[in-house]
Amino acid sequence: MTRHYDPDVDTVVRGIMNGERHMLSRAITLIESQRPEHERKAHEILDRCLAKKTEAIRIGITGSPGAGKSTFIEALGEEIINQGLRLAVLAIDPSSKQSKGSILGDKARMEKLAGRKEAFIRPTASSCYLGGTSPKTHETIILCEAAGYDVIMVETVGVGQSEVLVDSMVDFILLLMLPGSGDELQGIKRGIMEIADAVAITKTDGDQAGIAAISRAEFEAALRMLPAKHSFWQPQVFLTSALTGAGIKEVWQNISMFFAQMRERNTLEERRHQQLKNLLYTLLEERLKREFFSNSEVTGSKEKIEQQVLSGQISPFSGANVLMEAFMNYPRLPTGEQAICSGGNPS
Repeated sequence: MTRHYDPDVDTVVRGIMNGERHMLSRAITLIESQRPEHERKAHEILDRCLAKKTEAIRIGITGSPGAGKSTFIEALGEEIINQGLRLAVLAIDPSSKQSKGSILGDKARMEKLAGRKEAFIRPTASSCYLGGTSPKTHETIILCEAAGYDVIMVETVGVGQSEVLVDSMVDFILLLMLPGSGDELQGIKRGIMEIADAVAITKTDGDQAGIAAISRAEFEAALRMLPAKHSFWQPQVFLTSALTGAGIKEVWQNISMFFAQMRERNTLEERRHQQLKNLLYTLLEERLKREFFSNSEVTGSKEKIEQQVLSGQISPFSGANVLMEAFMNYPRLPTGEQAICSGGNPS
């Protein structure tokens, strides 16, 4: 029987720093695992990788379903690589609530880009996580930066209010919209429109050209009405076609100009600090939630409290208080002796 090779932390970190894609993939798998021994190893790797300071360009790509995010990313990715840069794409697929697996995981995506040695593409299930990303997206970005990728694109699940969370881990948000989607403005502008640094109207070739021009004017008007996200930046609207390549170069030039201005103003490092702070508290919230729902006192009382709430004996507020008291009063082992729990489900 062939023994499975499990490299130690030093080997994995060294491989990542040397740009070895299989070691990067292995480290991401450890990050996504909920097994306690994998979690501990992943944290060691992340600690080491954070020491390698980089200024990679982090881009979030979001948009309505059907806007052609994957096709657009492939076209933009080709342009980026042709500029002599290395690219990592983190493609987040929606998850099934039943299986927790990726619904589109078997879909062939970005085949041309996947064949380029300068590109690294990692599809990940969202695990029904709000924010349009995966729970481990930010940690994966850190690993890709340590591996020497100059540009990291995060393709989110779709557009919605919760998508604004992706803004806490990237620097530039590109919103993709279809021609004729101006009627969607009212529904999305208070969420994603406020954090968009540029809008690209996709599929503007052929018969769509006239409708696309009208949509562009509508989006430009909407952007002018919103508060400025950055004092130095006015988001622009681009007409693009991944099929013909129209507008792709202009979008990349706009993104490059944005980062040049951030560096001139020394705001990129400040944003990195804010992103790390956001990650700290996101991880704390995740850990606290996990500890809470794996606590024996909580799991032992949860069903009874649920029934009392459903029958009207107590309110949800009182039920939450009872469960919190059970959790807070539960005796804990000294720090270092507690095992890392593998996660719980509140439902």
